[in-house]
Amino acid sequence: MQSGAEWVETDGLGGFASGPVRGPATRRYHALLLAARHPPSGRTILVNGFEAWVETSGGRWPLTSHRYVPGVTNPDGSASVTGFTSEPWPTWSYRVGDGIELVHELVVLYGAPVTALSWRLSIRRPGVTLVVRPFLTGREFHALHHENNALQFDALETAGRVRWRTYDALPAIIALHNGSYGHDPQWYRNAQYDTDRLRGYDFAEDLASPGVLRWDLSAGEAIWVLGADLPEAGATLAEGVAADSALGGVRTSERRRRLRFSSPLERAGDAYVVRRGRGGTVIAGYPWFGDWGRDTFIATRGICIASGRLDEAVRILVEWAGHLSDGMMPNQFPGDGEQPSFNAVDASLWFIVAVHDLLQAATGRPRTIGARTRAVLVAAIDTILTAYARGTRYRIKASGDGLLAAGEPGLQVTWMDAKVGDHVVTPRVGKPVEVQALWLNALRIGAVFNARWEPVFDRGWAAFRERFWRPHAGCCYDVVDVDHEPGRMDGSFRPNQIFAVGGLPFGLLEIADGRRLVDAVEQRLWTPMGLRTLAPDEPGYLGRYAGGPADRDAAYHQGTAWPWLLGPFVDAWVRVRGSTADVRREARERFVIPLQEHLGQSTIGHIPEVADGDAPHTPGGCPFQAWSVSEMLRLERVLGLPSS
Repeated sequence: MQSGAEWVETDGLGGFASGPVRGPATRRYHALLLAARHPPSGRTILVNGFEAWVETSGGRWPLTSHRYVPGVTNPDGSASVTGFTSEPWPTWSYRVGDGIELVHELVVLYGAPVTALSWRLSIRRPGVTLVVRPFLTGREFHALHHENNALQFDALETAGRVRWRTYDALPAIIALHNGSYGHDPQWYRNAQYDTDRLRGYDFAEDLASPGVLRWDLSAGEAIWVLGADLPEAGATLAEGVAADSALGGVRTSERRRRLRFSSPLERAGDAYVVRRGRGGTVIAGYPWFGDWGRDTFIATRGICIASGRLDEAVRILVEWAGHLSDGMMPNQFPGDGEQPSFNAVDASLWFIVAVHDLLQAATGRPRTIGARTRAVLVAAIDTILTAYARGTRYRIKASGDGLLAAGEPGLQVTWMDAKVGDHVVTPRVGKPVEVQALWLNALRIGAVFNARWEPVFDRGWAAFRERFWRPHAGCCYDVVDVDHEPGRMDGSFRPNQIFAVGGLPFGLLEIADGRRLVDAVEQRLWTPMGLRTLAPDEPGYLGRYAGGPADRDAAYHQGTAWPWLLGPFVDAWVRVRGSTADVRREARERFVIPLQEHLGQSTIGHIPEVADGDAPHTPGGCPFQAWSVSEMLRLERVLGLPSS
């Protein structure tokens, strides 16, 4: 059990519960009940956590740990944790006092902002009491909370039920229990979040505790079911529903749902698929990302399409098709009341690739995609290609050679999008290599439905081979016509060139050239946690992703390794070697297993966003990342490379 590892349980709406396996909360995002009030937006932390302890005639023993400024841990219950498993949901084992052993379970209900908790003695013995003190805030999930006179401690009690409402503008918190509640309002000041502190953010907040819940563990299982008073939670938390009935319903529903997934990784992928409007979308990563365009379409390929969840893929792609603007898909949906941003040249192209994958997977299954849905998706493809061909935002426009130019000074429009103040770290203005790979794939896909894209593809493909391939170096330029200056080249050795060979439906290079490129990428960029974003021998390489926001952003695409890039790399590696069973087996042993061996250091059952480019390749960034999981699933399903 990795003491620093984190777990997450999601509700399919954008809400979640998350925390460390042991020890105190280390992030502002660690929460017990985080609800999306307008799925998947309006994410609000209602219940941050709790302090729990066991009382007997022999004393009091903490089960939880909490940290306060200036770095004081009190209480420290980490030593009482003897085991943890995420199957079928987060479950802890404890040993306290004179041999008292307990089991604690936590499960989040899919489709509702409900977290159900329970504690039980492993061996029944008399005189054991469990006490839990909830910590409430009621804040936007990126923010921090501080003591104020507006917070309401009031509790509305009925038998087995407590209702708190910290602020009038927020949904109430409903707690079902089979114990007793004692009202005892307290402020717990200056809770300290160490990971936030190390990442250069504000790291202290004040927590409101309205009272304590008590259970006689000797009499049986302690049950506590928490939920936000929102329509999705209505049936579970309705008046008259007892705690044991609610817990039983949550467990039964979740056990059945989770058994439908064929592997733990597929179940992990499901955590990112959430509701948006009447359709679906993908949360780019937990705990802090929302739904981003390129992330959604990349993730849909592995999480939904490669995994056979075609109905979910349809809901996602149709929903996003409705947000096209001047041929561009949103880069992200910021939040309630904010307009989506469109500063991504590649998001629309990834959409076309995802539609292609969906249509291929649905071949022979006419009920999966009806005529109307197919027409919507095909029309979106043509709209995107038409807008890109004639020109749209940010100087995105097809050139006479058939390649796609994009970008303006001061803006970041590719996936390498870090910005420190006004400084774009990797501007890549001009004709970036992976954008050409996506553009040419999109043209070839679009030509199936409209022949006018065939000659554009032919010109672009010829120009790509002539202008990007570097025969003496055995690799591709990263950008040609830099800053829209004809003939100016950027030869930085980056992973973006891998998309000319793998990761997309159609490769752009001859097999021999592709083999040289893949071998060079393996030699200079591969790590057990994915591909580095810049070769270590290149100027500007940064091998550690650490420090404050500016330090991390500076390293984000300057050497930091990204697990999601393992997907296109292994795809390319297998393609140029003939895709035989022996080749796929070697790829799994050489690349997939090393990644597996690094997992569990930071996240349970998921794959993180990034890792250091330098050994030992410490994981970092967002701990639960959608496209990292998706690309591993795509390898598992499409290439026949089982991840476990």
